[in-house]
Amino acid sequence: MIFGIGTDIIEVERIRGFIAKGEAFKNRVFTEQEIAYSDSFRDPAPFYAARFSAKEAFVKALGTGFTAGIGFNQIEVYHVELGKPEIRLSGKAKEVAEAKGIIKIFVSISHVKDWANAVVILET
Repeated sequence: MIFGIGTDIIEVERIRGFIAKGEAFKNRVFTEQEIAYSDSFRDPAPFYAARFSAKEAFVKALGTGFTAGIGFNQIEVYHVELGKPEIRLSGKAKEVAEAKGIIKIFVSISHVKDWANAVVILET
């Protein structure tokens, strides 16, 4: 059964501005794996923006926002075969999702030159 649906869209330039200010933003929002993946591209900003958008979409679908101790870097976007994105949870994000009975997370991310977006569906 569908528990929640979340969506988010963000301007890539907004994220580009944050990452240009230094490592603090990246280290607060992204996991080491997300940083390594995004930084492997010539222009990492769209990849960071897509991951940021997925994290926002996830907490919207969960219905909590970034409250109850849930942090950005507790929601990790990674890829499986053929580039399909998945979300892995840790810490409070995992605890809250488990308490709400979430058994499956569906995520779709996309980015073009100026925009990145994500949709997350949570299933119980």
